[in-house]
Amino acid sequence: MTKPSVARVYDWYLGGDANWAIDRAFGRSVIDKYPLLRPIAISNRLFLHRAVRRLVAHGVHQFIDIGSGVPTMGNTHSVAEEIEPDSRVVYIDNEPVAVAHSKVLLDKHGDPNRHAAVNADLRNPDKLWQRALETGVLDLEKPIAVLLIAVLHVQQFGPDGTDVSEQVVARYRELVPPGSYLVISHITDDGVLPEMEDKLAGIKAMYDRSSSPVIWRPRKDIEGLLGDFELMEPGMAWTSEWHPEDRSPNHTKDLGFEHPEQSGIWAGVGRKPLKPRG
Repeated sequence: MTKPSVARVYDWYLGGDANWAIDRAFGRSVIDKYPLLRPIAISNRLFLHRAVRRLVAHGVHQFIDIGSGVPTMGNTHSVAEEIEPDSRVVYIDNEPVAVAHSKVLLDKHGDPNRHAAVNADLRNPDKLWQRALETGVLDLEKPIAVLLIAVLHVQQFGPDGTDVSEQVVARYRELVPPGSYLVISHITDDGVLPEMEDKLAGIKAMYDRSSSPVIWRPRKDIEGLLGDFELMEPGMAWTSEWHPEDRSPNHTKDLGFEHPEQSGIWAGVGRKPLKPRG
């Protein structure tokens, strides 16, 4: 409560109210200096909407939203239910306040048989997976979509102080049933407009001085997190360019970037093969 939370600051960027004064103060300090971050955050949320809608249309009705923060402002289950009323979502975060707030919101607006919020750590895939299954919401006989939306650029330090994101994501790829999906979005300074490079470096410096240091990965490393999963069309893309035709009429309209690179985040969706390759 004495330090800004990435999850709550992100909620403030999106126009939500699941945030505290300290989060708003930090968010304003970033936006005042780097106003591009708010449209980047909104474009990322719109990518989440489109990915969920497309996956539901492909028959995926179960989601694990890791690093979900607070499920407000066009959350995963409300978007999925536009197409499939029986869709199921487990929200995961390691911040107790975010999880407690999520449970309150789900108690009011959710279905305990289809929605749950769990306190678990991204860096411990097996324990997180166990807790997600213990909710009784998920069926391992059916495909599951694991959402890692704008969470992997927050550095995931292991006990030895090194970043463990690659090993952790590889384990999630092993845990999901065949035919499941992995959805990733990740901020980057690779391929952005030249005038954005210094601004992104400044944003990184501000977050590094907070409680949540970040890392900007190049596109090839972000794509590498999907491993041998089969990339859904259009492959890795800027968030604003990932199936913009799938926009829901019930959510925030597209931002209309003059250049796709302005969205600042690479995004991709990969499907686990039904049979092991080779």
